[in-house]
Amino acid sequence: MSAQLPANLSEETVREISDARDEPEWLLEARLEALEALDTLELPDVIQTPGRRWTNLEALDFESLVDPLNQSDETTREAPDDVVVLPFTEALDEYGDLIEERFGSVLDLETNYLTALSAALFTTGTFIYVPEDVNAEDVKIRAEMNSRSLFSHTLVVTEKSSSVTILEGTESGDADVEGERYFSNLVEIDAGENSYVQYGSLQNLDEDTYTYSLKRGDAGTYSTINWIEGNLGSRLTRSDIETELNGDASETKIVGAFFGHNDQHLDVNARVWHKAENTTADLVTRGVLDDHARSVYEGVQDVGRDAWSTNSYQRENTLMLSDESEADASPKLIINNHDTEASHAATVGQVDKEDLFYMVSRSIPEETARNMLVEGFFVPVLEEIEVDEFREDLEELIAARLD
Repeated sequence: MSAQLPANLSEETVREISDARDEPEWLLEARLEALEALDTLELPDVIQTPGRRWTNLEALDFESLVDPLNQSDETTREAPDDVVVLPFTEALDEYGDLIEERFGSVLDLETNYLTALSAALFTTGTFIYVPEDVNAEDVKIRAEMNSRSLFSHTLVVTEKSSSVTILEGTESGDADVEGERYFSNLVEIDAGENSYVQYGSLQNLDEDTYTYSLKRGDAGTYSTINWIEGNLGSRLTRSDIETELNGDASETKIVGAFFGHNDQHLDVNARVWHKAENTTADLVTRGVLDDHARSVYEGVQDVGRDAWSTNSYQRENTLMLSDESEADASPKLIINNHDTEASHAATVGQVDKEDLFYMVSRSIPEETARNMLVEGFFVPVLEEIEVDEFREDLEELIAARLD
């Protein structure tokens, strides 16, 4: 089912956004093509069973959520001198040809209604370029959302034998915005031969916000794309992390953590396509739900016919702290090549009563014991996070949620 086009969205609106940013003609045309496609595109696919859609994106009122000409954010960017990290508007002046070549090459801007909407309207985002043989760490992007709606697009390009670690944090600012809000975040990574990219994203927006993100990577020969995704904020979160392993001996790891409470709804998805030989993927997700929170998880490992000697693993675990919370998981294997080693697993359960009883019987207060067990539940995911700062930030947010 497609969404209804907001009345305040028109070609004139898109041209006004582009003109205000002094964009080249090719980017305006890309925006207008995305705008035109909205009439025919569907909302993102959601898992459904007879009589029930696990996530109801049709309920989003884009007429009231989208305010395209009043987008506002405060974003800071930090990076070493040998890496290019620029807002899109500045990057277009110096790297326009490279951006034109790679923009929308990894992530199809017309994947669905929400990606096209974001491509037509984005006003913030970052271009990251890592030249050949450069090894970079500590690229940091901190964004505050200060408007009713905000659309962001990030493009990462790494050349041969380079490496980079990127940490992205998104939260609500102090702007006086009443009512519900909408945040969209598209990220595409083009990883060159033998390059390494680690992209960590921590979303902690306020619970009046609806969030959609699609992050997609194209891994070349011998390259690695690792994702770390933490979701603790927003009322409804739809998060898609995807990697195409297009180069021989390429690798990816997708590490996810979420913690929902109140009436939060989290729809998190991890997908990998093995398209070359000797590729490896590891998908690890852990989440906790309290109160009336609900989670939906889909993990897909798709092994192509030519993907000889594939290794692909997936595991997802959800811990429920209340009887009113709900969790659904749908791990999937699609294997078209017999030379494959793959596995997938998903579990949903509550705090182990025997463990809780043991700790309480040793004079640990019940609430403290429960919190310790929850923190321990996240340890397998936290151990997968190699970036100390990101791991510590996530641990602090989990501890604050437990308090």
